[in-house]
Amino acid sequence: MSATTLSSAPASAIPEKFVFPELPTVEGADPARSVIDAFKVATAQIVADAFGEKIEKVYPAVEMGKKNIDFSVAIVRFKRGKPADLEVWAKKVIDNFKPSVFLSAVSTPDNKFLYFTLNKESFTYHLLRQISLTAEASRNEPKNHTLPYGTTLEGAGKHLVIDFSSPNIAKPFHAGHLRSTIIGTVISNLYAANGWDVTRLNYLGDWGTQYGLLSVGFDRFGSEEELVRDPIQHLFQVYVKINAARDEQKKKIDAGETISDEDSIHSQAKRVFKAMEDGEPNAIAQWSRFRDLSIEKLKVTYEKLNVHFDVYWGESQVSPESMERAVKIVQEKNLTCEDRGALLVDLTKFKMDKAIVRKADGTSIYLTRDLGGAYDKYQKYKFDKHIYLVQAAQSLHFNQLFKTLELMGEPYADKLEHISFGLVKGMSTRKGTVVFLEDIIEAATESMHEQMRSNEAKYAQVEDPLGTSEIIGTTAVKIQDMAGKRINDYDFDIKRCTSFEGDFGPFIQYSHVRLCSVQRKNPNIPVPVSVNDIDVSHLLEPKVHDILYHLALYPTAVKNAYTLHEPSQLVTWCFKLSHLVGGAWETVKVAGADEEVAKARLFLYITTREVLASAMRMLSLTPIERM
Repeated sequence: MSATTLSSAPASAIPEKFVFPELPTVEGADPARSVIDAFKVATAQIVADAFGEKIEKVYPAVEMGKKNIDFSVAIVRFKRGKPADLEVWAKKVIDNFKPSVFLSAVSTPDNKFLYFTLNKESFTYHLLRQISLTAEASRNEPKNHTLPYGTTLEGAGKHLVIDFSSPNIAKPFHAGHLRSTIIGTVISNLYAANGWDVTRLNYLGDWGTQYGLLSVGFDRFGSEEELVRDPIQHLFQVYVKINAARDEQKKKIDAGETISDEDSIHSQAKRVFKAMEDGEPNAIAQWSRFRDLSIEKLKVTYEKLNVHFDVYWGESQVSPESMERAVKIVQEKNLTCEDRGALLVDLTKFKMDKAIVRKADGTSIYLTRDLGGAYDKYQKYKFDKHIYLVQAAQSLHFNQLFKTLELMGEPYADKLEHISFGLVKGMSTRKGTVVFLEDIIEAATESMHEQMRSNEAKYAQVEDPLGTSEIIGTTAVKIQDMAGKRINDYDFDIKRCTSFEGDFGPFIQYSHVRLCSVQRKNPNIPVPVSVNDIDVSHLLEPKVHDILYHLALYPTAVKNAYTLHEPSQLVTWCFKLSHLVGGAWETVKVAGADEEVAKARLFLYITTREVLASAMRMLSLTPIERM
């Protein structure tokens, strides 16, 4: 491992005092992605040599991120014994230590841990160099939506299909859909940033008995005029009314009243859906109209969220041949049983219960369509991985789906993964108690707009106040959803969503705006083109080092978010960086400093802005420059 591996720039561009000596290649270390890994390898080498251990064993034990400590190694991970024995090993490391381009000091206050201090000048130089070089590469490739710093080409040549959002047609987009939409977008961004070819697929809930129910409801309660004026809202109102009417019928039946099959709303809905499955023209025409209107409305919503899809698919588009194929295979492999005319896959020996693949009336169900859909998608995309991003309540369904495909002998069964997330509680489409996303964004936008207007001078400098307010409001909505671990349920609270105090989305936007303002407010300071244009010895204050060290942890945050499918890792990183920048704002000033100091600090803030903006884009946020 040499200096030339840290970027595409020649080693001669690095001042001699910062040139790295050769280091061993260690699994898990990737200085080309994260320059701090080179410093970790050097640390691990010192401990390995002193303890007589292999560096591959020591490297994972070099810990980062402890308060006021650059690197720490627990001696007891390698050596056992009395305190006096541990002291001997600690002393051996300290006595043999020599300051280098990587490290300036080592200490052991308790003989239990070794604490290593970075060569701050060298660390600062290499970190700023790596970030600025990758930022320049990103600007030269505008199609790249994320800063390459912190990412890899791990997925090069691999294809991911990710199925997320998946709202039902004819129903407004509500807060419950937000989780899948935003988490799916971030996961898509992370995979794409790490080299994967990503197909973003919106698998719409656009088929099933509920659409027979909606057709029955529209015949009873629908209005052509209202449908044209506001299709989604009107269809939602129809859906709520027909569900209420059906529930009322059920109460009468439970009370002993007889409802004829012809008058039964439930039976009517089943008959309409059977007509849809049989391809009856009038049934298909009405359903198709509802679907087309819904997709157009959804596209407007997704645009507001800074979300896009490559494919709008759906249950309705699974080929009948693929579903019939699946049913035939499970029967041929003796995986089925019958119950009151319905055909089921028997998974009881796998502790998954039985699952219907064909209803008694011959119509399909979720599992049938997912079995056929998986086959259709593999035939089209030949994916290396297919992620279904669906709430945790559907875990049994996906376990049944994957096990059935495995038992069918499908070659792609081991390429499928269900990523679950917690429920947004307190909402029901049937009961009409949902909180619509448009209302949420509108409330957040109005709240932000009012706050912006409270500072007339700054407000006057914002080119598009309402548009900016909507971006910040959308940021608030997204961040309050992503801030916690995705598996956790939470109660949706519109007041919490539109709050602008504490660690919420607007705070991250505000930090980015502040970082953008440094260059605007100091027009007379020459903007450094590269780290070689500044003297990094002017960037050794503790608060500056804290910012730089956190920037060095960005690749770790990206890796954790990527491998764990956890957007909250990046959100937490953004909040901490924002706090560190805020803590340095009053003391690490550009204005009024000597020119060389000012140049160095300006370069620091520009570099910090680049990385924060990268993280924000990864989170599907739109960084703004004024607010």
